[in-house]
Amino acid sequence: MVMPAPLAPAVLAAADGPASTAGAGPAFSPLYQQIKALITRSLQSGEWKPGEAIPSEIELAARYKVSQGTVRKAIDAMADENLLVRRQGKGTFVATHAEEKIAWRFLRLMADDGDLGGATRHFIDCRRLRPPADVARTLELKAGDTAVQVRRLLHFRRVPVVLDDIWLPAALFKGLTAERLSDYRGPMYGLFETEFGVRMIRAEEQIRAVAADAAAAELLKVAVGSPLLSVERLSRTYGDKPVELRRGLYNTAAHYYRNELS
Repeated sequence: MVMPAPLAPAVLAAADGPASTAGAGPAFSPLYQQIKALITRSLQSGEWKPGEAIPSEIELAARYKVSQGTVRKAIDAMADENLLVRRQGKGTFVATHAEEKIAWRFLRLMADDGDLGGATRHFIDCRRLRPPADVARTLELKAGDTAVQVRRLLHFRRVPVVLDDIWLPAALFKGLTAERLSDYRGPMYGLFETEFGVRMIRAEEQIRAVAADAAAAELLKVAVGSPLLSVERLSRTYGDKPVELRRGLYNTAAHYYRNELS
């Protein structure tokens, strides 16, 4: 999700007229997209935190000097992107990875019988180190920056199914340890959100088939050379900033990768 350049409320014309800035060219994004950018900027700054209610559509319309319909369209778009959550009769809230429908938003693995069941996690390692060049480049780290590497297994029905190597910018995750990860009972992204202020907004993936090497085979309890699904996911936060590189190996003997296209 590439957000339009942040705009100050003052540049938005009243009565939903076209937005402009002094000495600048015309704004080509629709007005609701400009409102969406302003609301997103408030989320990024922490004005409204995950799980908190945002002001009503009427209040936001007055704040930005636009119609309620324009605000509603902006909020609808943000709800579609899981940035906001509408709750009937209660209002609109900042989405959080602690919510059930969002907790496993990026995990598209399904059991062949349709029931994924509860996942259990086993953290193998969590350490700080100088990342490989390709990892540093993908996470847009500067020379000399360190990263946190987390290795974990996901079990479904007590069977190891996913082996993850997770890379995080160390500067954003000070104090992250394997013990802290293990003690947290919610989803991993919920911990990142509540304890470190890093919210995963969107992700992109590359998927390919690979053969299990000896190390992966031992951890996933499969034979060396068994087919695995390699899923490399780059997750981004506000401003399209990369904040997590996750390289997973999936045993799909009893599972499949499911995606919805529209």
